[in-house]
Amino acid sequence: MPEVTRFYGIVIKLFFGDHPPPHFHAVYGEYNALFNIETLEMIEGDLPPRAMKMVIEWATREQNELMRMWNLQEFHKLPPLK
Repeated sequence: MPEVTRFYGIVIKLFFGDHPPPHFHAVYGEYNALFNIETLEMIEGDLPPRAMKMVIEWATREQNELMRMWNLQEFHKLPPLK
């Protein structure tokens, strides 16, 4: 699964050909969660509240690009949350 970015110990991954809805994976230590790209809600898994807040902040900024990558299946790195 290609790594899109990483910040503060959180790794964001996107896997093409994965099941709908369009989503990305956020991994933080032993935690793993899937987020719907269109709604930015967690659809599976769990993250600590602070990590979840950072993932949503980052995804809000990169939402259009994540959706573009999902639809075109063109992978590239995105900037981390700063």
